[in-house]
Amino acid sequence: MAADDELGWLGAAELAGLYRSRQLSPVEVAQAVLRRIERVDPGVNAMARLTREHALAAARASEAVFQRGETPRLLEGVPMTIKDLHSTSGVPTEQGSLIFRGSLPDTDTPAVARLHAAGAVMLGKTTSPEFGWKGVSESPLTGITHNPWRHGLNAGASSAGAAVAAACGFGPLHEGGDGAGSIRMPAAFSGVFGFKPTHGRVPCWPVSNNDAATHVGPITRSVRDAALMVQAMAGPHPWDFLSLEAPPQDYAGNLAPDLRGKRIAFSADFGHARVDPDVAAPVASAVAVFERLGAVVEPVTPPWGPLGPELVRYFWPAAFAAKRQYLAEWADRMDPGLVAMLEVAGRQTVPEFMLMRERRFAYIQAIHQFMAGYDFLLSPAVSVAAFPATQLQPSHWPRHPWDWLMWAEFSYPFNWSGSPAASVPCGFTPDGLPVGLQIVGRRFDDLGVLQASAAFEAARPWAGNRPPLAS
Repeated sequence: MAADDELGWLGAAELAGLYRSRQLSPVEVAQAVLRRIERVDPGVNAMARLTREHALAAARASEAVFQRGETPRLLEGVPMTIKDLHSTSGVPTEQGSLIFRGSLPDTDTPAVARLHAAGAVMLGKTTSPEFGWKGVSESPLTGITHNPWRHGLNAGASSAGAAVAAACGFGPLHEGGDGAGSIRMPAAFSGVFGFKPTHGRVPCWPVSNNDAATHVGPITRSVRDAALMVQAMAGPHPWDFLSLEAPPQDYAGNLAPDLRGKRIAFSADFGHARVDPDVAAPVASAVAVFERLGAVVEPVTPPWGPLGPELVRYFWPAAFAAKRQYLAEWADRMDPGLVAMLEVAGRQTVPEFMLMRERRFAYIQAIHQFMAGYDFLLSPAVSVAAFPATQLQPSHWPRHPWDWLMWAEFSYPFNWSGSPAASVPCGFTPDGLPVGLQIVGRRFDDLGVLQASAAFEAARPWAGNRPPLAS
């Protein structure tokens, strides 16, 4: 049996085997991981709250399944966390905002309900910036969520708490959401695996104002754990009219990769994006791994790439325009960058929005036409390594009152296109901070992206890397 403090690092499949052999019990694991979180989290602030009683009740129910010799569910007794933007029945969901402090939903989102139905044990809710608006791990409600590799640095975007929890061994499964990169960017900053499935693969409720760009997916330390988590969450749901009719595949059972002959595009900058050299070098080294695995890698400059910046800087404020309703009462207690962005949203008009929307639809079509010629597209996940979480931009980048997107140009195109995309840890900067490689697939090829990620994981294992703040 693993030492108490090691139980939080075990993967879902490992735990399942240990439960079946009675070497561990779900209650024992839940208690051990909760103790670990209580000891380690004060140094990283990944948890908005723990749900100890919920966790122990679910763990006891799972333990009874194994004691009675019944067939366990897919994630029976496996610890998980839920992002605090997502509704959890009977557990506060505060969205990183003082406005919703103490808000208590009476409904689980479909993804959360399915994780519970699969037997997962919810340990708590993870932190998010206010309403998930920015790529920096800080909010007026919970303060800074620290990068696990260095205190005070950014852990990235609205699923930052989930990524830090994964990196710190707070159990194997962490649910996240991605509206412009908020699964992939935190995964890159924290040195873990993040997967954004095809849009609609996992139902999203309430349906986001982000115009069919928000996805729900896993952040984990391994590709297999992410595959298991997607299996549990995926499938159509009547509450999300954009959810896909197709039932989930056996992703975890079909990860054996063979990249020989696969045609892969690689773009270092999408024809416009600034990328720090300390990030570009590990990404280039990672791309070479795919060639060694037998893929044909072609450097490209996608023609649609330079069209993205103007579009995203229009649509990102528009996506949050409904939050303007809170300005009169709450502006002085809201994130100042969010307030500045909402002022921009107040100047947008409906005819302008519809014209820009036509341009964005053409942009999306161009992405899909481009991807028809390739199995996968590789790029940096983020342009920079972690920087101080008190800033919207790294110190050596231009200043702007709300535009954090300048260092995150690689992720949002695939929120709009609905394509599956992952961030895999691909190395470190000379300063010892993680770097992520993005793997994008054709729409609906979730299994392909998971297989390509698994192939890279096998060639360049990362799960053994433990950040300093995890100790």
